[in-house]
Amino acid sequence: MKTIHPQHDVGSVLTALNAITGGRVVMDWNEVTAGTNPYVVTKTSNIPGKSVIEIPGLIFGDKQKPVRRIGVGMTLTESVIELASGMQLDLVVVHHPVADAASSGGVPFANYLPLYDLALIELHEAFHGLHPGVTFLHGHRKLKTDICFGGIQGNVLHQGVALEDVQTVKHIVQRIDRWMGRHLDEEVLEAERRIRGEASLQEANLMNPVQVLSGDLDSPVKHVLHFFPHSGFTVEHLKQALSLYPETDTIIVSISRVREHSELVQYARRAGLNFIVGNSHSLEILENGLPLAYALEWMLPGVELFLLKERVTAVPLMQVGNQTMVEYGKSMAEQYLVAGREQAVHK
Repeated sequence: MKTIHPQHDVGSVLTALNAITGGRVVMDWNEVTAGTNPYVVTKTSNIPGKSVIEIPGLIFGDKQKPVRRIGVGMTLTESVIELASGMQLDLVVVHHPVADAASSGGVPFANYLPLYDLALIELHEAFHGLHPGVTFLHGHRKLKTDICFGGIQGNVLHQGVALEDVQTVKHIVQRIDRWMGRHLDEEVLEAERRIRGEASLQEANLMNPVQVLSGDLDSPVKHVLHFFPHSGFTVEHLKQALSLYPETDTIIVSISRVREHSELVQYARRAGLNFIVGNSHSLEILENGLPLAYALEWMLPGVELFLLKERVTAVPLMQVGNQTMVEYGKSMAEQYLVAGREQAVHK
């Protein structure tokens, strides 16, 4: 006979997440207003009105709402909301912080999410540093992790040692491509190009492959520093890290990327270090989303879990394959957007 599991609600999901994160989740709104939760942080570029407060916990919905189907994703967008609607999900748990309207197609959560009876939880900094998966996928075993390096919340630094089967830079490059299933994404993209007739179609997971910006494929690897440039990691931070771990021979950056002319790369070259650019942010749904989804499945028996993978593509305008929509787009532009306005551009 099939086991009938007790019904879960949003509150029990929060309890599970609080257990998974070791008590980092906001369980009471007073933690936000009183400033007692260190994982409630403000992220800002000092652009007026564009800052966001990260609140690891329930953002929208009722704790008593029954939950049978949960979607786990990275970033909330209107596409994710519509996918959740079509799948009749009860709750979406996203890694990245959400912002009213910005994360929901330009409209407030209060107008949009109730239409689909959808609750929303975010985690971000509260989930960082909980598992060694990101370092494992990049070929090293982390020995130490600082999620506030240089006193900056979210500025994560891993210090580790290469796995037994990783001796060179080439081993790391091959490992990442193999574990992330790059060949599958390549096959899917080629098939879509043929089907749509869009020969130059590009896809986010494939546009930013692993790169070696200092050292060569045969360079030995043993002691690794691994960080994420978008978190505010600077050359001064790198100098500080190298003073703490002078045995370092390899730098790995991932999630965000740097270019060849980056000061970080130039400093690594002068120091004779390998510098590897690993997975892009597009792949974090596998690096962090998959472990989180399996953890929730383990903690909440009977709940259906879904991984919300948002795939982003780009195609040259002249190659858009759906001719009906090409004619639609041209007609709308010519009749309503540019008619009689050409001279304004050429003045």
